[in-house]
Formats: sequence, structure tokens, C-alpha cells
Amino acid sequence: MTEIINTLALYFQFSFVRYAVIVGILIALCSSLLGVTLVLKRFSFIGQGLSNVAFGTIAVAAAVNLTNNFLLVLPVTVISSVLLLRTGKSAKINGDAAIAMISVGALGLGYLLLNIFPNSSNLSGDICSTLFGSTSILTLTMTEVKLCIGLSALVIAVFLLFYHKIFSVTFDEDFAAATGVKAKTYNLVLALIIAVIIVLAINLAGTLLISALIIFPALSAMRVFKSFLSVTVCSVIVSVVCAALGIIISILAGTPVGSTIVAAQIAGFVIFWITGLIIRR
Repeated sequence: MTEIINTLALYFQFSFVRYAVIVGILIALCSSLLGVTLVLKRFSFIGQGLSNVAFGTIAVAAAVNLTNNFLLVLPVTVISSVLLLRTGKSAKINGDAAIAMISVGALGLGYLLLNIFPNSSNLSGDICSTLFGSTSILTLTMTEVKLCIGLSALVIAVFLLFYHKIFSVTFDEDFAAATGVKAKTYNLVLALIIAVIIVLAINLAGTLLISALIIFPALSAMRVFKSFLSVTVCSVIVSVVCAALGIIISILAGTPVGSTIVAAQIAGFVIFWITGLIIRR
């Protein structure tokens, strides 16, 4: 145990390790805030769809040699998020079908563009890093860290400010609209927050594993708690703890960051599931 502590102390002397932990915890916190809402609204898979949109956009940015792909990825992901959340009962293509269509289409086109316009000799490595996160979070600059902190603070502030409206829209959108709540406006707010979270999470978990950051903490908390507030708070705690453990284990063991965090979240879900069974009995 002493050896592990000494090793961690040695690693934390490097700024890129500290940056990775700070950004990882912030992303996990933001992801878990809206995880409960998305699960209850049956939009759990929207993270996967938007992350694949982001992958396709990254491929387009690489094809046109755009230095800062964030300038293209964020607006495209925001637009896609708004379009997906606006698909309702009256839409010709319902929510899950729209997510599947956009997800598969963006992923396929992105991979095609990266093969037609490769921007490096290690195409397989670049694709793997983008899809699964790999070690990209360990290469963050101070500017990227500040940007992540600013956007995370914005997400948290908006969620806390509109908490009661988000709560009402989550459980019964039609009733909320009937009582005077501007449901469409708050759905737009949700879409904007989700898009920002997805873009932030790409460096942590990659485009294929982002959904785990959104879904697992919420589902884990729901095994034990029942109220919206308690589930949200528990979801945040589980997400932050799993992210911190995943990053630390990946540093010590040399495993991919995103995959290690997902493994930690799976373990957390199993623990909460067993705990829930014990409580109900």
C-alpha cells in the first residue's frame, strides 16, 4: 500500500497527470447530472448517437486540416442534439430510430473520410484513440483544462438554476407544458448541455464509451434510491468516484483510461444492484 501511495505521489508531480484527474472528475460530474433525466426520458442512447456525430465531425475537421476541431465539433453536436430531442410522437422518424440512423451514418461516414483523407501514418491508432479515449486525456494542455473547467462550471450552473424545470419536464412534459412551463425551451437547454458534455467527454472516454458515463451512474443510483434528488446526488458521487479510481488505476496499470473507468462503473453497478436486492428483502 505504501508503495502504491509513493508511486501516485511521484506521478502527481507531473502536470499532465493532475490535468487528467481534474478534467476527468469534472466530466464525470457533468455527465451524471443529466444521466438521470436521459434515462427517465428514455433517451439513454442519445449519448452514443451524439458521440458518433462528434466522431464524424472530427473526421471532417481532419480532412480539411482544421487545427482546432472543437470549433466545428461543438456546433455540429449541438445542432444534432437539438434535432434528436425535438423528435416526438408526431415526428415521422421517432426518437430511437433517429438516434440509430444518425449514429450509424455519422460513424460510417467518419471512418470513410479518415481513410480517404488520412492525416497521419498511424490511422488505426488515431481511430482507436478517438473511439476509446486511449491516452488522449493525458495530453491536455492548460488551455484545454481551463476551457473544460469553464464549460463544466456553466453546465453545473445551468442545471442548478433550472433544476425544478428540468425535473418537471423529465417526468411529464405534457403536464409541465399545461402548467405554464415552456417545455420546448427547457428541452433546448437540455440539448445544449448534453452536447457540451459529449464534446468534453471525448478526450476522457472516446466516442464509443461516452454513453457509459451517462447511463451507469444513474442506473446504479436507481437500484437503491427512489427520489429524483437522491438519485441525482448518488449518481454524481458514483460517477466521480469511479472516474477518479479509473484514472488512477489506468495510470498505475498502464490501461486505457476510458475502458478502465467503464470497468469501474460496471463494478459500481453490481455493488449497488446487490445492495438494492438486500434492502428490498
